[in-house]
Amino acid sequence: MSTVKANRRARIKKRIRKTISGTATKPRLSVFRSNKQIYAQIIDDLSGNTLASASSLHEENGQKVNKVDQAKEVGKMIAESATKAGIKEVVFDRNGYLFHGRVKALADAARENGLKF
Repeated sequence: MSTVKANRRARIKKRIRKTISGTATKPRLSVFRSNKQIYAQIIDDLSGNTLASASSLHEENGQKVNKVDQAKEVGKMIAESATKAGIKEVVFDRNGYLFHGRVKALADAARENGLKF
């Protein structure tokens, strides 16, 4: 990634993190999207702890899967691990990515499996 793009992403992320914060009662669901994988974690920003996490790396078993389907599976996994941890409501942090495609698929799957945001 060029330094211009990296600086732009850093600016966007800094601007978003000024307004979005997670607490113990309503933690932050943060999404990171790379070219090949998608990652999600539920974070309590007050204590700095990750309460639950899921990624598309965990469910790979050698077969090719569409990236949107990967995101749906990660959304389902993060919702299941959140309910195990006793979390029902979160603040969604899309990390500056557009709410479209893989990010939207992850969010919709998490909502379908019991998370509220």
